[in-house]
Amino acid sequence: MRIHFSKMPSLHHSIVAIGAFDGVHKGHQTLIRKLVEHSKQMGVPSVVYTFDPPPRVFFRNARQLTSIEEKVNRIAKLGVDHIVIAQFDESYLQMSASKFIKLLFRINPVEVIVGRDFHFGKNRSGGMKNLQEHFKVTLLETICCEEGEVISSTRIRELIAHGNVREAQSLLNW
Repeated sequence: MRIHFSKMPSLHHSIVAIGAFDGVHKGHQTLIRKLVEHSKQMGVPSVVYTFDPPPRVFFRNARQLTSIEEKVNRIAKLGVDHIVIAQFDESYLQMSASKFIKLLFRINPVEVIVGRDFHFGKNRSGGMKNLQEHFKVTLLETICCEEGEVISSTRIRELIAHGNVREAQSLLNW
């Protein structure tokens, strides 16, 4: 596995999942395992494109569930070929939507996997429609726990804040 800090590698083809992946919880693990499996079937490298710090931490001062080192370690254990870590700061926020798309062209994705509310570029100016103009886009499936509730980093933060550490740990599954 290769780690790329603030630099997109140049790849002939790839399949990429883009997200904060804070905590690398059960939902993230399911997605990343599918990404790796799909990349092997297609014969292209798997790429996880993530952010440090996660956007919610940057904008809302939310509790960060994992350090970047721990996040990378957890993603690596899932068999990803490349991890791209974008430094999420004021400079990154100035990137236009078109520049972000050009960045993705460096890895030539045959498929881009993102969440339903994914936006990119300065002032969140880019969205699903922009991505679909250039790439095959797959929306993340919502992953639920046994009780039927959505597994998310936000929910895990809330559980920890309310002292439900055991339930939070079960959703993190590490």
